[in-house]
Amino acid sequence: MNHSAAATEINRRSWLKAAGLLGSASLVGSSAAFAGTTPDNPRNKRVRGIVFMVSDGMSPGVLTLANHWSLLQRKRETRWWQLLNDKNAARGLMDTASANSIVTDSAAASSSWGGGQRINNSAINFSPDGKEITPIAAILKNQSKAKVGLVTTATVTHATPAGFASAVPVRSAQADIAPQYLDRVDVILGGGTPFFSAHGRPDKRNLNADFAKAGYRVVHHRNDMLAARDEKLLGTFSKGHLPFSIDRLASPKLTARIPTLSEMASAALDRFLPGDTPFLLQVEGARIDHAAHLNDIGGLLGDQLDFDDALATVLDRIAGRDDILVVVTSDHGNANPGLRGMGATYADTNQHFATIANSNASYERTLAEWRNLPQRNPSSLTQLIADRLGIQLTSVESEALFDVLGGHEILEWNHQHQNPEGLISQIIGNHNGIGWTGISHTSDPTIVSAIGPESQRFSGMVINTDVFKHLTELLA
Repeated sequence: MNHSAAATEINRRSWLKAAGLLGSASLVGSSAAFAGTTPDNPRNKRVRGIVFMVSDGMSPGVLTLANHWSLLQRKRETRWWQLLNDKNAARGLMDTASANSIVTDSAAASSSWGGGQRINNSAINFSPDGKEITPIAAILKNQSKAKVGLVTTATVTHATPAGFASAVPVRSAQADIAPQYLDRVDVILGGGTPFFSAHGRPDKRNLNADFAKAGYRVVHHRNDMLAARDEKLLGTFSKGHLPFSIDRLASPKLTARIPTLSEMASAALDRFLPGDTPFLLQVEGARIDHAAHLNDIGGLLGDQLDFDDALATVLDRIAGRDDILVVVTSDHGNANPGLRGMGATYADTNQHFATIANSNASYERTLAEWRNLPQRNPSSLTQLIADRLGIQLTSVESEALFDVLGGHEILEWNHQHQNPEGLISQIIGNHNGIGWTGISHTSDPTIVSAIGPESQRFSGMVINTDVFKHLTELLA
């Protein structure tokens, strides 16, 4: 990191050449991704808008698991899998390190994209020496009057959206992030209602009223979002993060009230696609990361397919256009879930994997129900796990899980699995074949796909701070 940007680029290209990646389009990109540009090449046309899609916390293996799951449940490949096989799409890997660790958190990761510098984990657009970094949303508003949108299944003031539009020394300062969006972000959709309401904020400021006065339509229900026609839109649909997809689909009440990621992305595009104003839209599937932290494969795959549906919606909405760039990636890996071979010669793998369909609730919801049970004992725990996660615990498994839920230590050499989620995932992994490295972020390079004008910028090995350079060069 002490080399100049030019030297870094030369070294990176030398490594790629030595590894054979620049000469093999089948590994990191189509031949078109490396082809010279011509006036007739749509990749060379003006970029009017960019949709930057983030499958937060998606380890590389999740893409494969999601495609297997989609084929099993929906009889079709995922849209991202199809994009990887599209000769017109660029393909690459992203180096995700932060300034103080080779394993990044979401705050530093998004700040590298939205601020152009590697910073320490837990900060948002504040350099290691304490200097505030101007986020890309402010730059674009000042230089090109571009429209900016943040769509997420987390709180809208969470780390990933915040990295594009705010600067705070500590990512937990969500109440300080919210007012920075005013007149800087045109469409804001996700969770986090208290950060905008007078009774939820420490300073008692009624941000909802301030946004409304500035011309935003403020909504808290899916139907109101779908009906809104205002140019600016602030929608917060839950106190915290939006529910996991698996829980939303299991509840008619939640399904009616909470919009899908696809619906929120489409609502933003309704406001951005008409006209000629440049725009930057970030779309985040945030709860993929949360499910990985919980080692919850049912919750993870549900939200990964929800994200994939949003990708399909975006690609459908821009079909036939040559001025919109779509970039799809992740900020970091998390817990690295993988499907192990099961049975003699691995012949039982498919049927074990299929048992994930027996789950009808996230670990989050299941453990919340456990805490609210009037009688908590190994027997009631066994019944709850059977009802929600579709697994019949043995008496030994039930007693061990009961102990860890009660705060007792269990013998577990992987310290990251000395918790209820870790133990549940190991027990259930014996049934569905899914294994996890732990419950924390990982250092793996993330997968990058891009299609549209200038998509070749995202071929090969991409340093996370390169994203900021590309976005500003194309839109500022």
